[in-house]
Amino acid sequence: MNNTRTLLLIALVWPEPASTAAGVRMMQLIEVFKKQGYGITVASAASKSDYSVDIEALGFQTADIKMNDSSFDVFVKDMNPDVVLFDRFLTEEQFGWRVTENCPDALRILDTEDLHSLRHVREQCFKKDIPFTTDAWLADDKTKREIASIYRCDLSLIISSYELKLLTNTIKIDKSLLLLLPFMVDEINNETTWKTFEDRKDFIFIGGGKHAPNIDAVKYLKTTIWPLIHTQLPEAKLHIYGAYLPQQIVEMNNPAGGFLVYGRAEDVNEVMQSAKVCLAPLRFGAGIKGKLLSAMQNGTPSVTTTIGAEGMHGILDWNGYIENDTNEFANAAVCLYATEPEWKNAQEKGKTLVNTLYAKTSLESILLEKIDQLQKGLKSHRAKNFTGALLQHQTMTATKFMSKWIEVKNRG
Repeated sequence: MNNTRTLLLIALVWPEPASTAAGVRMMQLIEVFKKQGYGITVASAASKSDYSVDIEALGFQTADIKMNDSSFDVFVKDMNPDVVLFDRFLTEEQFGWRVTENCPDALRILDTEDLHSLRHVREQCFKKDIPFTTDAWLADDKTKREIASIYRCDLSLIISSYELKLLTNTIKIDKSLLLLLPFMVDEINNETTWKTFEDRKDFIFIGGGKHAPNIDAVKYLKTTIWPLIHTQLPEAKLHIYGAYLPQQIVEMNNPAGGFLVYGRAEDVNEVMQSAKVCLAPLRFGAGIKGKLLSAMQNGTPSVTTTIGAEGMHGILDWNGYIENDTNEFANAAVCLYATEPEWKNAQEKGKTLVNTLYAKTSLESILLEKIDQLQKGLKSHRAKNFTGALLQHQTMTATKFMSKWIEVKNRG
């Protein structure tokens, strides 16, 4: 008899850890369950790309699933997983009710990645040139969908401390349904060696081209910030890396102006550690930023905005500067680039941030302890989540769709 515990991870897209922070996050979570001896199956309704990680080569099972298709019911009932992990709320919306009906005892975990509704509303406010408010966020349909998904799950992993506060203070979601779990990385110890201040040169920006905040940041750098830096540091260059960069960004490549666009980085750690300063002038977005954590891991100080650093450093000092004003951002970048003591101090702050807030060993223990607690008392836990039970009840949508079905039937 096989007593191996099983995990079903329903992925929005097949993980691409070399392309996206979301892909890195998925692989980190898979690694946690692998260490615990879980049998792991990754399923997705998306098509694989050339850069999708080879899940089967890593020793895990894969499954192609279909949306709006009862074949998933057969698949999940046959598998009967102990834990189902939804990759972003969109997968829970599509498959969550089927999991609940066919595997009622499975622990349902939602990995939000970031609050998609928050990122969406901030982008809308930015495009309209109006201030973001929590009222605007609460009024948006996507927010209601995402919060409903959180309530329907037994546990939601929240990547940003800012977002955790938003959910608990503004919406009053019970803390038992949420777990703060940022990116999980190896601690930086005395054996870690980085390139020195003297061995580094130039600035760097890394960000995938399918992510709107990254595209805006590159445009902002090109048109406004980089000219201010380049005037003061004419020998320095800015290297732009990112998978799936659109043509409009590729065409910004300008060697004469020191603005170099490369596209996908073969080795993020290598290019990050070769640079002296990481720039991330993000003007909207959500979650925590993989590029900024990568900078800390590679001893590269950074200059970012309030949005960029949001939820990433708690009460600790940033590993560089946080500036929202264009001129102040450029001046901070020049100061960090040209002043070795300032640069070294910022590098040390990055090391403290990684070891205090992102240490893999302690974060994995926190997650596993929470899962164990929930599995032992799942019935009681669900009984206390009345809103979640309400959202699972068939009357929430049955009357609406019965009415629509009757209307269509009468027309025909």
